[in-house]
Amino acid sequence: MKAAVIHGPGSIKYDTVDDPILKEKDDIILKVTSTAICGSDLHIYSGGLPQPRPMVLGHEFMGIVEETGSAVTHLKRGDRVVVPFPIACGNCFFCNHDVPGNCEHSNPEHYGPEGGILTEKGGALFGYTDLYGGYDGGQSQYVRVPYANYGPRIVPEDLSDEQVLFLTDIFPTGYTGVDWGEVKGGETVAIFGSGPVGIMSAKSAWLRGAAQVIVVDTLQYRLDKAKATTGATTILWEDGPKDVIEQIRALTNGRGADVCIDAVGFEPERNLTDRIKATINFEKGSIKVLEACMSAVRRSGIVSVLGVYPVNYDNFPLGQFFDKGIVLKGGQAPAHKHIDKLLDYVVQGRVKLDDIITHRLPLSEISHAYDIFKKKEDGCVKVVLDPWK
Repeated sequence: MKAAVIHGPGSIKYDTVDDPILKEKDDIILKVTSTAICGSDLHIYSGGLPQPRPMVLGHEFMGIVEETGSAVTHLKRGDRVVVPFPIACGNCFFCNHDVPGNCEHSNPEHYGPEGGILTEKGGALFGYTDLYGGYDGGQSQYVRVPYANYGPRIVPEDLSDEQVLFLTDIFPTGYTGVDWGEVKGGETVAIFGSGPVGIMSAKSAWLRGAAQVIVVDTLQYRLDKAKATTGATTILWEDGPKDVIEQIRALTNGRGADVCIDAVGFEPERNLTDRIKATINFEKGSIKVLEACMSAVRRSGIVSVLGVYPVNYDNFPLGQFFDKGIVLKGGQAPAHKHIDKLLDYVVQGRVKLDDIITHRLPLSEISHAYDIFKKKEDGCVKVVLDPWK
């Protein structure tokens, strides 16, 4: 089959690889009909997350069941399904507590309670390095899906792929940021990052009854997309966080936002000073967005961290965290927990997901797709790929 294979930082190729096969009784083989590039994929592409061997990437995909293992009970050949991005067994302590990203069984070689940088990681993720299970992902024509009795959801025939594809990750992830923020109605939610996850967070904030949604980004075209698709108030981050924080406070009677969501992570846009600071501190990337969230949130507010942070940072603002009484939540989104409810929102027409797509490309153009997505060229916000072109 054809697949997108990472060969090292900055090198992803359209390769021919072996077809996947059933390995366990509760596996399925999925013929992928649509897949997408996620901002998290860029951390592997940039080298921020190490992957020493070639691997098929991609954790946002859906398709048609091609083959089922003997223990698969609710799926059959021909069913059209969407697949949550964590690989989870559905039976362990963490799966039973609705945190499938911590599944005890899906990542046996690298799992553990410590949560170290290169050891004792969480549960497995599709196409997301050997540290997270080493499973090939879905930027391919076919993919093996383990624990198929727990993950895949059948989707209605009258909905297109693009209407439901983002139930795999970015919609559940954006919704999780708002859910962690305990939004019940009437709150101000400030979202840092107007990429796909940030936009989905804004859509989710409105679904949960937020009174005001603010989206912050360093690029005007991304803010324009957020404004057009969500109606949020937008703030351009130009010279630094101070002006942004002041604007958020001005919109909230000086208090700050009730909830701030970091939808960027450790690889934000950085200037020379930021890079020198990281080098001196022996740190990878930056926590500048997280720091801005902790300043912009009100006292006793909640900061939800959806962006990836794979290493430790000595300059974490612990004093501010304590003085303001901030609640900090983060980690892999529990996609399985929310996917059925979010699918219902799509079916009911309460939310539209495909309006963030800016590029539809064949999988054969995978190198170009990653390049424009990473460099934010050609107005790129979200790329959807056809594996059969």
